[in-house]
Amino acid sequence: MSPSAVTPPASSDPDKIQLARIAHVYYTHKGFDRAHSFLQDFGFTEVKRLNAGQNNEKIYYRGYGTEPWLYCSSKGEEDAFGGTAFVVESRKDLETATRVVPTASKIYDLTDAPGGGECVTVRDPVDGFPVHLVYGQTQRELTEEYEQRISNFPNEKHRPVNKSQRFQKGPAEVHKLGHFGMCVTKFAESLAFWTRHFNFKPTDILHTKDGREIITFMHLARGEEPVDHHCFFFFEGPKSHVHHSSFEVFDFDTQILGHDWLTKQGYENCWGVGRHILGSQIFDYWFDPSKFILEHYVDGDLVNCETPITKNAASPDGLHIWGPDLPPRFMD
Repeated sequence: MSPSAVTPPASSDPDKIQLARIAHVYYTHKGFDRAHSFLQDFGFTEVKRLNAGQNNEKIYYRGYGTEPWLYCSSKGEEDAFGGTAFVVESRKDLETATRVVPTASKIYDLTDAPGGGECVTVRDPVDGFPVHLVYGQTQRELTEEYEQRISNFPNEKHRPVNKSQRFQKGPAEVHKLGHFGMCVTKFAESLAFWTRHFNFKPTDILHTKDGREIITFMHLARGEEPVDHHCFFFFEGPKSHVHHSSFEVFDFDTQILGHDWLTKQGYENCWGVGRHILGSQIFDYWFDPSKFILEHYVDGDLVNCETPITKNAASPDGLHIWGPDLPPRFMD
């Protein structure tokens, strides 16, 4: 099936839910305490803990941006991904979701979460993974300030004389959630669902040699407003699962400091550091103790309504321009 057959154009369709930005993710961990240590070493800050020491313990973590939280970790008997949340433009979008999306829940309150708000949960019609729609959260006030570092080049020296670059070892503090990825079992049906009901638009679509579409990187269609190259990607495979969640850090030095920190703490690197082709991000993927993949990234592309959809053949060489070789099972 061709992209034009399953991807309606971005429009002012009143029944299309308007997503404003990606917000946060949910995970459940059997090794709850080990996950907590990793998440702190990854660069998150604990902001709220519920039911401490009990079997239903839960921790919310934030970054240094304005989102009240980015990651919720719950204690459980099985490791599980609990979905990703997007902020919607208005409460009307929540109401529209309950009316037009067949898999939508009723509107419910986020009573325990930092920032509060209301939510509707929708599910992929084939594989059932959840996406949460959030409205009315209170954003946090910024308290941290990060000064952009000044770089020197061979023919342009921008940094003043006697001004040095100095860094402190430690975790790479996370700024925001940038995107998440899923493996789906019926690519065309998932693409049709998510683009029909929401303002997702493919930035890139990859296909097999015989033209069958199997991977998409999607951004939020928000007119001329610049948005990240992708906030949601998925690819077709035999069994649905979360692939990774990706978090932006301040700059390349911060990313490498975080890489060194995680290495010295004994965590397992998945892939990186390297530079992607689609989206251009410098990436660094890590396994947490539950074997979920989390990514640090910097320097991603921006797109808008003038960005054309690109279509290319999928290949291992199409995922990165430099860095370690693609791990054999990375796209499983």
